[in-house]
Amino acid sequence: MSTCATASRRLAEPLSGTAATARTWLLIEQPGPWGADALTTSHLDPAVGRALAAATEGTGVRVALIRRPGRHADCHGPTTQRVFAAHTAPGRSWIRTAALADPASLTSLDFATLGAGEHGGLWEPHTGAPLVFVCTNGKRDRCCALLGRPLAAELAATGSIDTWEITHIGGHRFSPTLFVLPYGYAYGRVTAHEVKDIVEAARDGRIATGNCRGRSAWERPAQAAELAVRELTGEEGAGALDVVRTEGPAPHWSVTVTHADGRAWRVAVEQGAAEPPRPESCGRVPGSPARMDVASVTPLVSVSPLAGVSPPS
Repeated sequence: MSTCATASRRLAEPLSGTAATARTWLLIEQPGPWGADALTTSHLDPAVGRALAAATEGTGVRVALIRRPGRHADCHGPTTQRVFAAHTAPGRSWIRTAALADPASLTSLDFATLGAGEHGGLWEPHTGAPLVFVCTNGKRDRCCALLGRPLAAELAATGSIDTWEITHIGGHRFSPTLFVLPYGYAYGRVTAHEVKDIVEAARDGRIATGNCRGRSAWERPAQAAELAVRELTGEEGAGALDVVRTEGPAPHWSVTVTHADGRAWRVAVEQGAAEPPRPESCGRVPGSPARMDVASVTPLVSVSPLAGVSPPS
């Protein structure tokens, strides 16, 4: 039986503009098995999972569980659990981390402030290498287990890539799929060799755009627009580009992308339907998932980093 990832790859479904949207991530170490809704079906207290889901709703913070690659016995795990809070907006990306004895304490965090990009001195700064999170939750979709878990194990075996498994980042049909902190770019259909290049770029403050799905800080049209400008200009700097405006209702948007040096572009993005039908996840009825198509990229005539963007005449 064909999997959703096999069908998507065979149909060459575009990756751009498919990343999960989250300006800030809260990632909680939870060893052991995960269910389809991992926040409430794992060894994390389900009451804590429900409280976190409710507290983060509408704040721009996305919560997920993580664990180290390897065998995951049905045990209740360590006495302390590693947690990360990470903000992914360009020029203001950060990661804070701690080891907690009781994840219930997380429910008292100011999620609105974290979602806005202010950590307020929370915990300690993560000063190590970039972090890689590979989606591996087979209870959510079997492609994540079949393709994600071997990739996570291979990356961990290198000893040079700080690799975690993660419960859910969307886009099962692009498995193996992952995202990298501190910048929050997601990738799909990647090999271990490609991930090494992605991590090496992130260490240098650069963004590798091959197999890139987009930056989680933005909604899907803006993700596609920013990647289109990177492709046009060859810009690799992680903090060089920003999305300052997205206008228009679906299925047509006008996205303004600016460069730190004052340049800007207006990107026309259109929502299309991926044809022919294919399953968005294993076991689902085939459908036509939305895709983000860039219709045009237009340089703006007059740009000032302080004064804003002037439209072309």
